[in-house]
Amino acid sequence: MAELMVRDGTWSFDGDRVWIVPGQERSVHRLRQDLGETSVPLEALAGIAYEPARKGGRLRLRLRDGADPLLHVTGGSLPDDANPYQVAVDPDRTGVAEYFADEVRHSLLLDQVVTGPTDRYLLPGPAVPLSAAGVDGVASFDGEHVHIEWRWTTSESKKHAGARDFALADLAGVDWRPASGLESGYLRFRPKGVTATLKPEHDPNAIELWGFKKESGRTALLAAAVAARLPHPSGGSAPAAGPVTAARTAPALEQTPDPGNASGGGQDPDVLLRRLRELGELHRDGILTAEEFAAAKAAVLKGFHGAG
Repeated sequence: MAELMVRDGTWSFDGDRVWIVPGQERSVHRLRQDLGETSVPLEALAGIAYEPARKGGRLRLRLRDGADPLLHVTGGSLPDDANPYQVAVDPDRTGVAEYFADEVRHSLLLDQVVTGPTDRYLLPGPAVPLSAAGVDGVASFDGEHVHIEWRWTTSESKKHAGARDFALADLAGVDWRPASGLESGYLRFRPKGVTATLKPEHDPNAIELWGFKKESGRTALLAAAVAARLPHPSGGSAPAAGPVTAARTAPALEQTPDPGNASGGGQDPDVLLRRLRELGELHRDGILTAEEFAAAKAAVLKGFHGAG
């Protein structure tokens, strides 16, 4: 287990997932605190980098294109302090950060993780229900429906359109853009068959955004929560039915590994690598003790070297 504890939060890596727990100090961006604990599976990673600086440095996860709905809807527009996949490293923790990065790289290599684009989301997106406020309206999402209520400051065209309700099945997508200079940003819902032609201040399907204050990051989280439950933008498979959560649950296994006979002698490397991931899930969920996990993992690695 590799663990990095800094003022911005705690990162830990168990060989299968990077667990990110944001700090609770006022200096930590509100978006990261609202997102809460994040679990990044190894298969969602394209790489990791530690970037040294005069005072400390920064540790960054690089996710595969299309793996995370939050990164998809924000399109690289999140400021560094709001990005949950990077963390400022204190000067006295630089050695730990370098070790952490090495451990993740080693596992990516050992598991032969494909680092190219993916056609399905590998992270679940923010938990729901969720609400977020913009300049002229408040949006809420319960996992199945989006509702928008307008504030008194909204335009006459939006007031005339009235409150908005969308079922997920009626949406083709959701867009989020931060303000840029004098141009407003927006949180826009795109109903199927409707092409957006109006500016956000007049579009009845959009909430207008100004700036990127710490509080306004919730609009990005809401957009990501909706996107996570819509078909993947690549045209790949749609998300599984039911609410998407970040619960630490083990996937269904074809056969529960026997800690005393985990090497699966004679199996090819792909089978052995899959068994390693299964063992990690069982250990993380408390089905295997630390001692059982260590013994089983050693047996699998022995079989891996034998297969090579």
